[in-house]
Amino acid sequence: MNEQRYTNLKQGERGAIISIAAYIVLSALKLFVGYISGSEALKADGLNNTTDILASVSVLIGLRLSQKPADEDHLYGHWKSEMVASMVASFIMILVGVEVLISAFTSVFEGTREAPDLIAAWTGLFSALVMYTVYRYNQNLARKIKSHSVMAAAKDNLSDSWVSIGTAVGIIGSQFGLPWLDPVTAVIVGGLILKTGWDIFREASHQLTDGFDVDLIKEYKQTICNIPGVKGINDLKARSYGNNIVVDCVITVNPTLDISTAHDISTKVEEKLMEDFDIYDVHVHVEPD
Repeated sequence: MNEQRYTNLKQGERGAIISIAAYIVLSALKLFVGYISGSEALKADGLNNTTDILASVSVLIGLRLSQKPADEDHLYGHWKSEMVASMVASFIMILVGVEVLISAFTSVFEGTREAPDLIAAWTGLFSALVMYTVYRYNQNLARKIKSHSVMAAAKDNLSDSWVSIGTAVGIIGSQFGLPWLDPVTAVIVGGLILKTGWDIFREASHQLTDGFDVDLIKEYKQTICNIPGVKGINDLKARSYGNNIVVDCVITVNPTLDISTAHDISTKVEEKLMEDFDIYDVHVHVEPD
């Protein structure tokens, strides 16, 4: 089981590497075309992709660090490295988002009225197609290896595809006597960068502070209560280590049971949760009732 989880992390690196390569090419292309065509929206989109490079690098580093086995000062392993890397990436994205917004607002209030060259729109549409292709690849990979971080990267790929489409729409609109639409679109792109950075920060901080889905807790409780021999649940906690879930549970059993039988019931609880919910580890304590 553990060997397969480490293999999945290794496979997840491919998705991060493909994202990095795509973002490097597209960010360079967008920034270059944005400057020569005079498109604030395309330049903002290019800067957005530079943050995506850093975010994907962070995911890659996190995936590699997570593969390190437990040691004397990391007895639970290094699974949380992914979330630490994600939090670092979120800070970078928020800073760049603020910079894009400041630049875009300045352009709007300076009264930019010259429409950018139409090549900027074609660049945006081309980039959207590329990122959608990367999104489909990472989505399929994430489902195959059951990786939350790779799935998050895939969702980021999809949002970038939509951002590029929005950029192209703004540039095309400026061709029809609405040149202000280009810098306004840049403002929207800056806002999307901030939202993506905030969403990544919120998820990472939630996991790092041992936050957990209360609906899953309810499902765990229902499953445990349906196991023969379990009279009740005194306590149930769960936390995430990267993509792995660890559950601590205190169940009650008939006080007349011998130690061996009570132990067998706790083992059934552990095996059932691990099998039904793909939980990494379950600790069950038995108390008489």
